[in-house]
Amino acid sequence: MYAVDASKLTKRFGPRLVFKDIAFSLKTGGSLAVIGRNGSGKTTLLRILAGLTAPSRGRLDFSTNGDKLDRTSIRCNLSYIGPEMTLYDALTARENLRFFATMRGISMTDDEIEAILTEFQLAGRGKDFYGAYSSGMKQRLKYAVALLNDPAFLLLDEPSANLDEEGKELVSKIISRQKENGVLIIATNEKEEYDLAETRLEVGV
Repeated sequence: MYAVDASKLTKRFGPRLVFKDIAFSLKTGGSLAVIGRNGSGKTTLLRILAGLTAPSRGRLDFSTNGDKLDRTSIRCNLSYIGPEMTLYDALTARENLRFFATMRGISMTDDEIEAILTEFQLAGRGKDFYGAYSSGMKQRLKYAVALLNDPAFLLLDEPSANLDEEGKELVSKIISRQKENGVLIIATNEKEEYDLAETRLEVGV
């Protein structure tokens, strides 16, 4: 059983208060949609959860079966897809997958890589450079990379951005699977996206 618990999370950028006293608790099977107007701090909150920036105040704990996870364990069990996530333009899709798999200590055969590309609607495009991909193809490859470690905690910032209908259906399947097996947190203002989560949290001051 995995869990994430946030208490009194507050973030300031200089004198500007972005949000204050954010609190929530999620366990395996739980899902949360973070909503709010543009500039309200949705992405900032996900960045804090992903360990990319620190809160100005508050507490954030990730745990499994009641045991708190250290930073290394959190990184191994968490994936974040958002504007901060970048892949390598000068590498092919295959090379990106193999590189990030190696970084996570995952060994993959050529057949396994091809199976992933097919699953994420990129069959036949594995030898193409990532930099030559369309925005939708880039988003699908980001999903493929982010899910390599079968994360217990999955953070999605505007999950359907740049995707066509087939891509959106793929994301819906990913979200459904994550809701069954792990913890899901989505940042979005799209009703069709935040309706996929069990609970909502509005940020902003």
